[in-house]
Amino acid sequence: NDPRCDRSYAIAEQTQLRPREAKTTCESQPVNRRTMTVTMTSAEQPAPELRVRQWIDVDGTPLDVPVTLSDLGEGPKILFAFQHWCRGCHLHGFPTLQRLHASLATRGVGFAVIQTVFEGEHENTFEKLRVNQVKYDLPVSFGHDPIPEGTRLPTFMEDYRTRGTPWFSVIDAGGAVIFSDFHLDADKLVAHLERG
Repeated sequence: NDPRCDRSYAIAEQTQLRPREAKTTCESQPVNRRTMTVTMTSAEQPAPELRVRQWIDVDGTPLDVPVTLSDLGEGPKILFAFQHWCRGCHLHGFPTLQRLHASLATRGVGFAVIQTVFEGEHENTFEKLRVNQVKYDLPVSFGHDPIPEGTRLPTFMEDYRTRGTPWFSVIDAGGAVIFSDFHLDADKLVAHLERG
């Protein structure tokens, strides 16, 4: 049994969130494919401001000032959480993000990528941000979010109530979180955002 699967479930328990059905990012475990649809919830919540402190810009240069939601523009925003060692992030998450970025970046949609280091601090390092930025040819800001001292989760996981990686959070132009889950259907989200 992959210890990362156990850790992802433990994160769900810590945040007091229960998966609608058994889901995991570990390839050895079943994944609920029915969640791969965009569901715009009626209980939309205001998007919390980002508290991630370490960032690189679109060219890989470390930033002196953290990225904020307003830095991502006035339109909708897509936040992608990953870990470098997460197999599902590389098999599904980043390819989905590439599709979204190619379709929506020129249409006023802002993007940010955040490495939520809730485990594997030795592998999921700040230096891996640029590695993934280049590998997936994503000219967007990448953040590094380790667990702050005295807390149990990275700030993004705490604020956006995420349960692991890969994770997509979508914010509409009005600042409400309209989607937040492991799997996202890129085509349906593109169609939804194009309808405005």
